[in-house]
Amino acid sequence: MEIFFGAFTKEWEQRRAAFLHERLVGKTVDDDEEARRRRSAGASSSLGRHPIGWKRSSHVSIARHAPAHRPMAARFAGLATGSQPAVVKMTSFGGGGRLGAMAGYISRNGEVAMENQAGVELRGRKAIAALSDDWSHLMGNRAESRDIGTFRIDIAGGPREGQALHAWARDVVKSAVGERSFAFAVEQREDNHRIEGVVVLRARNGERLTADVKAEGIVKARMVGQGASLGKAEFSFTGYGNGVEYGTARLRKMVEKFDGSVENNRGEMLADAKRAGDLVQLEWRGELHSRKPRDVMHLVMSARAGTDVQAFQAAAREFLATEFAHHRYVFSLHDPTRDPKAEQDGGKRPHVHVHAIIAMRSEDGERVETSIASFRRWREGLAEQARAHGIRMEMTDRREQASAPAFSRTQVRPVSRDGRTEHEGTSTFSEQRYVRKRHEAPTAARTDRSFFYTEKVHQQWSELARSAGNVEVEAFADKQISRLKTAFKRLNPQIHVSDLSSDSASPFRTELVRLSQLAEVDTMSAMTRSEFEAYEKRVETALFQAERVMPENQRVNFEEIAAAAREHVDVRREIMEQTAQAGGRTPEDTSARQPDDANRQWDKAVARHGLEAVEAGNDIMIEVQYYRERIELADDDEVRPDKASLQASLNFELARAAELGAAGNSYIREVSEVDEALRVALEAAERSLDRSRQKADGPDERDVAGGSAESVGRHLIPSDEIDKARTGDHRTGDTRRTDPANQHISRLDELEREAERNRDDYDR
Repeated sequence: MEIFFGAFTKEWEQRRAAFLHERLVGKTVDDDEEARRRRSAGASSSLGRHPIGWKRSSHVSIARHAPAHRPMAARFAGLATGSQPAVVKMTSFGGGGRLGAMAGYISRNGEVAMENQAGVELRGRKAIAALSDDWSHLMGNRAESRDIGTFRIDIAGGPREGQALHAWARDVVKSAVGERSFAFAVEQREDNHRIEGVVVLRARNGERLTADVKAEGIVKARMVGQGASLGKAEFSFTGYGNGVEYGTARLRKMVEKFDGSVENNRGEMLADAKRAGDLVQLEWRGELHSRKPRDVMHLVMSARAGTDVQAFQAAAREFLATEFAHHRYVFSLHDPTRDPKAEQDGGKRPHVHVHAIIAMRSEDGERVETSIASFRRWREGLAEQARAHGIRMEMTDRREQASAPAFSRTQVRPVSRDGRTEHEGTSTFSEQRYVRKRHEAPTAARTDRSFFYTEKVHQQWSELARSAGNVEVEAFADKQISRLKTAFKRLNPQIHVSDLSSDSASPFRTELVRLSQLAEVDTMSAMTRSEFEAYEKRVETALFQAERVMPENQRVNFEEIAAAAREHVDVRREIMEQTAQAGGRTPEDTSARQPDDANRQWDKAVARHGLEAVEAGNDIMIEVQYYRERIELADDDEVRPDKASLQASLNFELARAAELGAAGNSYIREVSEVDEALRVALEAAERSLDRSRQKADGPDERDVAGGSAESVGRHLIPSDEIDKARTGDHRTGDTRRTDPANQHISRLDELEREAERNRDDYDR
């Protein structure tokens, strides 16, 4: 079969023809792509063989399709003049067995035409059945995990005299399922008691029951081993399912059946459906370790009501052909004027949208990447294609207009489909999230990176408001500025978004907020000596952190703030001393640590270890103490910082300190004798250093035994690099400048990246 590519005028038609030609003839028509792959393979072989089963990640095949970056100023100007935001949502994943049902949904059971990646129109139920057969070789067909089971226990006996019925039944269930989370109800019959329940099939030690005959045998053996007789108790599984949806439905049904007389494994009553849903979705979710097959993905692209239907369909077609060029997919347009599904059943939605089902694995084994960056790129791609077809559309980030985070379909359930579908949350948290999103309540992201990004957004909106020369554009920009300010006021009344001259003002303001929180106390009652010392240390740490990130033009103001903070500390010191005297003790016995005490301790440390070692070690230990205090205060902090992010940062600083000690810093080694976490990190760093020494070529054992940063580093780093480090920073022991950078910096980088990743939550 011969295909003449010049006969096609549109890019997507040419790609479709190329795909057909490759499938039918078995040849590769993209010579440039083939050359690139060979070059990539050659580069890979030069670095070493890949392990068995290695596959290229999906971003390799789509990198050449990345849409052109559009400046923030251009996007904001477009939004201010009426452009609509690009909406690309991933609604669900599914296994190969779900492909037919998903295709039936988007095609309204075959009544609406679908179009595949080759541009072929598919219509009718036969086309849906053929689709499953055509994609079968791309489906992994991995079975979904059995996460939650339902069970029944029939018992001839009953509780002992004086024992409560539910307490007795709970002990029986524990003897059966062990240390698993469960909920149950018990009813008394004429000749026995029956217990019905729902149980998490995965135990805390990792054992997972399969809720079948084999699992029943395991449970019965456990009951016999714990004293229960099979003649009196008969256990059986009555069903099983996957995920929180199944568990929530079964538990709510049980609560309804037993009129709220249901308890969990801790003896807490589940009086209504809401409490049952909260138990599964908020408490059991983390225990499930649920997995589902991800063979296909359901993607939805939306536009405002009134958008040109044909133009949007063409834009979606181009977007899919560009982004998923090597994947199988089908898509279908849902137009309210031609949707066969009735409005009360969820059809005839007022906005035009395109549903797409995409095979996660391509013909050559690459998988679709569904990261935050991917969704951002998809929105950029759809907006670019929409503009090319005459639709004004821009990519948006929720931080740019202080939009609330989206809710997932598992967090809500529909209660009305009259016009715009109305939902209700499946839990208290879900309801709050749904309400915030439905009303577009101004919401600020919480991470430091998002805060800096929002500062840039605020600056861009401010510039647009000043230079627009258009009343409507200025009003739109002012509205976004107001939303940003409102969002941050709700997050923390002491944090305000303002037009700053430097990004350094953002962390500076954050530290000042923390300092003010330390100064604000409910009462000036006396502290004990240990309490005061800890408080004074927190204040000094906060002052140090604020001074470190302070803009130069804020120095005068900072000095006033620092003086006021130290005066506040002095007042608390006087109160503590007066209280101690009133109790019959001398101030010398109970007074807080005086400044000259700290100076004497510093002098002693310098005398023992040297000025350079103490300065280098003290700088890092201040960082360690800072993150430890932030973790301790996290629950009381209005900003509610992410503990995982703080812990990752603490681990990074401990690793730095440990490598400083492993390189020969005696001050750090002394601190590790009283700091357990630092001691463990130091031992790990020393083991890593020993391995590095073994790999080094011909190390001098005398130099290694010396333990100094320079002597150890000479065997791991070229001499010119040591000289650079010496001239760059005279404080010995900084592992980023001296020993052993080549061997240990990878671990530091890993910890730093982990800390950065934990700061990136759902903000984008």
